Parts: sequence; structure tokens; C-alpha cells
Amino acid sequence: MRIPPRFTLLGAAAALLATLFTGPATAAPTAITAVGDICYSRLPSQAHDTLDLIETGGPYPFPQDGTVFQNREGILPSRTTGHYHEYTVITPGSDTRGARRIVTGDATREDYYTADHYESFDLVDHDC
Repeated sequence: MRIPPRFTLLGAAAALLATLFTGPATAAPTAITAVGDICYSRLPSQAHDTLDLIETGGPYPFPQDGTVFQNREGILPSRTTGHYHEYTVITPGSDTRGARRIVTGDATREDYYTADHYESFDLVDHDC
């Protein structure tokens, strides 16, 4: 399982090499945008647990956790493949992974929460 770092020197070097060989990607926005936003304090407690696991590098409850999120829905800002990774937010009483996820980006504290399996996202505001 690949556990992606939030930002590493290796990741920065890879981005630089990609830019040198393929040219610059689309211009990065000055601010991260999403469909909505949510205060960290308003997330369900299980989302806090997931964010804590991400910060410590696991272990994660499902093998899919930490895999690349493709952004096929096109709701999150467009980025290169591998920028986003997804993690399960446990749904109490569910026998499956449920619909709740945290999707992280490579930027510091670029965390998105979805309660409806990628139909909508809220950017997590860690300062409230």
C-alpha cells in the first residue's frame, strides 16, 4: 500500500521533473476551492479519527485507503494524477466502507470531506 506524504522533497523533485519534461501544468489557483467548506469541529468524530490516521501514516482499516483518487467526477480542482488520495471515514453500523471519505491533496491541509460518495465535497477548514 502506498502511503503518500503530505509534501516531501521527493514529491517536489518529481513535480519539478514532470514540469521539465512535459511542460507546466495548468496554472495553479491562488486558493484551493471546492463545492463547499466545513469547519473541522463540525466533522463527524470518525472523520477526525481518519485525519489522525492520515497524519500518523496509518494503519488504515481498509486496503483501499491511501490509494490515488482519480477525481473522475471533476468536482475537485483539476490536478495531475496522484495529487489526491482517498481514505475511508467509518460509518457506524455499516458492514461496508460506506459513503464517507476524506480525500487529501498534496498541499498542506488540503483535505476534502464527502458524506455522499463523491457527489459533493467540502474543503475542511482546520482553523475553526
